[in-house]
Amino acid sequence: MTAQEVEGGRFVRQRNRFTETITADGGSGYPAESGRYRLFVSYACPWAHRTLIVRRLLGLEEVIGVGVVDPIRDERGWRFPDHDPVTGTVFLSELYLSSDPGFTGRYTVPCVWDTETGRLVTNDFPDITTMLETEFTAFHRPGAPDLYPVELRPEIDELNDLVYRTVNNGVYRAGFATAQDAYEEAFDALFATLDGLEERLAGRRYLLGDAVTEADVRLYPTLARFDAVYYSHFKCNLRRLADYPNLWGYARDLYSIPAFGETTDFDHIKRHYYVTHPTINPTRIVPKGPLLDWAAPHGRERLASG
Repeated sequence: MTAQEVEGGRFVRQRNRFTETITADGGSGYPAESGRYRLFVSYACPWAHRTLIVRRLLGLEEVIGVGVVDPIRDERGWRFPDHDPVTGTVFLSELYLSSDPGFTGRYTVPCVWDTETGRLVTNDFPDITTMLETEFTAFHRPGAPDLYPVELRPEIDELNDLVYRTVNNGVYRAGFATAQDAYEEAFDALFATLDGLEERLAGRRYLLGDAVTEADVRLYPTLARFDAVYYSHFKCNLRRLADYPNLWGYARDLYSIPAFGETTDFDHIKRHYYVTHPTINPTRIVPKGPLLDWAAPHGRERLASG
C-alpha cells in the first residue's frame, strides 16, 4: 500500500496500468499461443492465487509458464528468490519499468509477460482468469470445466461485483482504513455479505449450483486467508470463517480439489501479511495459529442435485 491509496481515511486500490488482452484470434496483437506468455504470481496474494487455480483447473500448466516471487516484499517490491530464469530479472519492478519507464505505482502480481515482445501485457487481475477461460480454450485439457459459461455470466458477474467490493477488497478496506468510520463501513459491508453467502450456500454446493465457476474461484482465496490473516491482522473479527458452518464447509470442499488446495500456501500467506505491513504489525512477529483442519470431511456432497 502507498500513501496515495488512502483518501479520507479510506483505502482506494490503485488502477491497473497494463490492460492489454490476449485473444484467441490475435486481433489484440497478442495471440493466444502455447509457451509465449509467463504469469508472475505470489502464493501469498489472493489476486494471483485465483490465476493459479484457473491455470490448474483448465490444464494450462504446459501452456503458460509461472514465475513465483518471494513472500517477503520490501520498498523495492516483489523479489524473485534467486532470479527469474526466463527474464533474468531479480525484482518484478524491472519488468514494469522496462515496459513503462515512467511507471510510479506499486509493482503488483499477478501480471502476464510476453516473451516475444519483451513487455508486460496485463496486470489487470480481474480479467486475467476470464481471459484464460475464454481465449485459451484451444489449449484447455480434455474435459476441463467451463468456469465462465455464457448462460451464467450475468449472474456470475453480478455476484463477483458484490464479492469484490465487500469481501475480496473489503478486507483490505477494513485493514488499511485510517479512520474509524471508514473501517466500520467496510467491516459492516463485509459481514453483511458473508452472512448472505452463508445463507446462499445452505442449499447449494457451490455459489452457482453443482459446478465450480469463476465466482467460486474469486471467493475462495479470501476465505483461505480469512482466519489466518484477515480476522486478526485486518481487524475483521466479528466472526471467523470457522464460525460459519456452510462457508467453512464450502471452503474445505474447494480445498479438497487439488487446483485449490495445492495452490494454497499458508506459510507464504502468513509470512507475507505479518512481515510486510509494519504499520499494522510493527513487531513483524508471525503468529503460530490458528490451527485449522482444512482436510476435515466437509459433507457437502449431499447438496449435489441429481
